[in-house]
Amino acid sequence: MTELLVVVAALWGAAAGALLPRAAYRFSVPPETPWRGTCPAGHPLNGWLGRGRCASCGPERSYGPGAPLLPTVTALLCAVLAAATGTRPEIAVWLLLAPVGVLLAVVDLRVRRLPDPLTLPLAAAALALLGVVSFVPEHTGTWSHALFGALALGAGYYVLWRINPGGMGFGDVKLALGAGAVLGWYGWDTVLLGTFAGFLLGALYGGALVLLGKAGRKTAIPFGPFLIAGAYAGLLIGAYTA
Repeated sequence: MTELLVVVAALWGAAAGALLPRAAYRFSVPPETPWRGTCPAGHPLNGWLGRGRCASCGPERSYGPGAPLLPTVTALLCAVLAAATGTRPEIAVWLLLAPVGVLLAVVDLRVRRLPDPLTLPLAAAALALLGVVSFVPEHTGTWSHALFGALALGAGYYVLWRINPGGMGFGDVKLALGAGAVLGWYGWDTVLLGTFAGFLLGALYGGALVLLGKAGRKTAIPFGPFLIAGAYAGLLIGAYTA
């Protein structure tokens, strides 16, 4: 049964990831800049979800580098989540939220921006969906822990942002609410593990850039992708050991 679930999850991830390139292109604009409403050639974009190429332009123009990778990355993430969680009901929540996490990571990597239309609804959706799952038999998490995890991680990142606003954006604070919710579902150990993993990955990436001469010690890097990667690392371990 788990093997079938992994296959279905991978197919879901591939289908969902194939619809992300247009949204990633439209959201990938500098702070305080309106979301894109046209393709690179100036054709109007209708809707937020769609394939990696403008229908009016044909195959010669795409919505940006890396668009073909989105279905693959999302499919792999969903498959791994399904393998770790198994048939427990919370897997439905992880699979629904996974494409949003991938989209946020891509946008932050491109333009160092975490859009409010994604971060805040992610936190609300995580808590709402986990609240529903908490009434389904055979779940292995606790909704109250998810709520307190969201509040605790959001508060922790808010303090860090207040201490050093140049090193962390307020979008990271909002993203931490959603990350805290999904990590908190499996308990405080998972929250701590996912938080530590995010900072560790960010530090390793920054250190590698310094060693390669591509950044200085005070160079700001997009932290959202590492926050998300750390959250998924903690979630996978939490789901596997629950």
